[in-house]
Amino acid sequence: MHRIIFVLVLFSAALSSAGNMKVPAIKYPAGLKADVVDTIFGTPVPDPYRPLENYQDPAVQAWLAAEEKISRELLDKLPQRPGLIQRLTELRRYDDESAPSPVLYGDRIFYRAIKKDWERWAFYTRADEKAEAVLLLDPNQWGENTLDWTEPSRDGKYLAYGVSDAGKEDPRIKIMEVAAGKLLTDSLRGRRQGGVSWLPDNSGFYYTCNPFKGEVPEGEEEYWDAIYFHKLGAPAAEDKKVFYHDKVKEYSHYAYLSEDGQYVFFIRRIFYKNEVYFRKLDGPDTLIPVVTDFDALYDVCEIEDKLIIQTDKDAAKGIVYVTDADKPGKENWRVLIPETDDKIEYISTVAGSLYAVYTHNAYTVIKIYTRDGKYVRELPLPTLGSASVWGYWSKPDAWVHFTSFTYPGTTFKYDFDRNELVLFHKPPVSIDSTRYNTEQVWYKSRDGTNVSMFLVHQKDQKKDGRHPVYLTGYGGFNIGMEPYFSSSYVTWLEAGGMVAIPNLRGGGEYGQEWHKAGMFEKKQNVFDDFIAAAEWLIANKYTNPTKFAIGGGSNGGLLMGAVLTQRPDLFCVVYCAVPLLDMIRYHKFGYANIWAEEYGSADNPEQFPYLLKYSPYHNIRPGMKYPSVLFVASDNDARCYPLHAMKMAARLQEVDPRGKPILLLVQKKSGHGGGTTISESIDQQVDTWTYLMDNVGLMPLKK
Repeated sequence: MHRIIFVLVLFSAALSSAGNMKVPAIKYPAGLKADVVDTIFGTPVPDPYRPLENYQDPAVQAWLAAEEKISRELLDKLPQRPGLIQRLTELRRYDDESAPSPVLYGDRIFYRAIKKDWERWAFYTRADEKAEAVLLLDPNQWGENTLDWTEPSRDGKYLAYGVSDAGKEDPRIKIMEVAAGKLLTDSLRGRRQGGVSWLPDNSGFYYTCNPFKGEVPEGEEEYWDAIYFHKLGAPAAEDKKVFYHDKVKEYSHYAYLSEDGQYVFFIRRIFYKNEVYFRKLDGPDTLIPVVTDFDALYDVCEIEDKLIIQTDKDAAKGIVYVTDADKPGKENWRVLIPETDDKIEYISTVAGSLYAVYTHNAYTVIKIYTRDGKYVRELPLPTLGSASVWGYWSKPDAWVHFTSFTYPGTTFKYDFDRNELVLFHKPPVSIDSTRYNTEQVWYKSRDGTNVSMFLVHQKDQKKDGRHPVYLTGYGGFNIGMEPYFSSSYVTWLEAGGMVAIPNLRGGGEYGQEWHKAGMFEKKQNVFDDFIAAAEWLIANKYTNPTKFAIGGGSNGGLLMGAVLTQRPDLFCVVYCAVPLLDMIRYHKFGYANIWAEEYGSADNPEQFPYLLKYSPYHNIRPGMKYPSVLFVASDNDARCYPLHAMKMAARLQEVDPRGKPILLLVQKKSGHGGGTTISESIDQQVDTWTYLMDNVGLMPLKK
């Protein structure tokens, strides 16, 4: 058993932020320490704050309460707070509705909507676009329960939906008969139920779930997901397990039906590699393989007995093939849409055309092709931004959603004959977009690689080296940082700040090679790209270290931890949300072992050295002066456990006791995505952006 040491960190030096408010002397709570040193492949690895991993320990909860008290006493007094509450409330609270989700058979549509004074989005239906709205689900009446997802049957007669508790990402499926608004008595097996795909005749559906505790080795309940088939009206005990793997616990499984109802597809996936099988719905149960090599990512759909196959196999930016459904083997594939210089995100088969959604220099371009792969035209978009398109192959409507940094998410219908977008719904957000410019610049990273970056700022901004800048990034999991609307960014811009978003390696903006350049032993490239962005902004007189704020969450939280420990001199304040920071033990909690496909694992002797080299928690240096940091975690986060933020905060408080404030908040009743109500979300935004603004000397715009 490890010897536990209780350390009281006391200091009396006066601290101050970079803003107007003087921060009083901080008395951090007693730190829970232990003389833990793990020897891994012959290397001693200290872990002094191992006791904080025991989240439910009363001593740990007492320590957290003391940390929260310190944070609240500072944050609640900041002068930016009243103005931010007012402005974020204006930007977040209004009557609104989501883009519609039409059914395949008939005219019924489903959508979400919210009223100005509601805390959560409710779920509605209409018999057609012009019919009276009918409220089906109102999570505002559910207490802490939240609506995770919805999946209507093809004719809209039934609705399957997932209900979770306070953002825990462990939904339970419920079934409603839509016309009567009546819940069926059906229940399903397993945990984390989802992925529903209805049969055309409504007789049942496929779904995915994780095992119950006791069905697999202890601690592995977050893995071993499988696809089951549920017959409507039958007890859960009769649900048939139809697609799974009994050797690799990290695999995930999905099932979906083709639009024409002829085929059911089965996917086995682990991040960027997958297998695809299918069979005729009215045929034998034997699965027909499409790809089984686990050598790339494959997306497959069927139209008119043709398989459309999108892959990055031997085409880092994506290529599209076609083959007959009765000849699915690779030897029969024919190129339908060749690889280009832009990354293809997905193919949407809508209204008899193929809509290819590309990422061009980190923003969306949509190109339209015939079913035979002949190029038709590019779909017109309002400006540089991010867009999606959806609909059905057999129905005439093509729906488009568009957003950008100063353009709130807006829904259109695309008029193919006129080649124009027809406005369907625009949210009533009060922002004067004409005041701001969005530009894209390129800079060189440490190794000479060119990296793109978006800059969003007021049109009259001067380059005097004194401008407050918020720099954020992600750089992982093949996920791109493309233009999107953020109410938090709006408040920062209105106050006179600038937002900078580099497209770091590890992300998905420029294809799989760009992604792979930031994985495993090359993860340092991501940090170098971010640091180079900061240095470029300073060198080009956009800002200086006393006016420089950075922030990121999840994998972006890891990024914040890494650059915080590697270049603390570049920034004055850091926002680090729901992060991974202990890269030696991250894979031991929840289902985070699957992240080893991106980072590697300390259990691997070849991967352990580079993980230890950059692991933020293990690279905090005594005597170093660090910027102020606000760590935020969520107590219901199954992806990045709160222990990361807790251990990192405790260690920084210990080594830099007379430095700038190191604050910690663990959000209650919140998951990886933060609060589940509008009020909780606004409160969390206010905490973050008041602190960032105060540290760089900004005040919210007064209306």
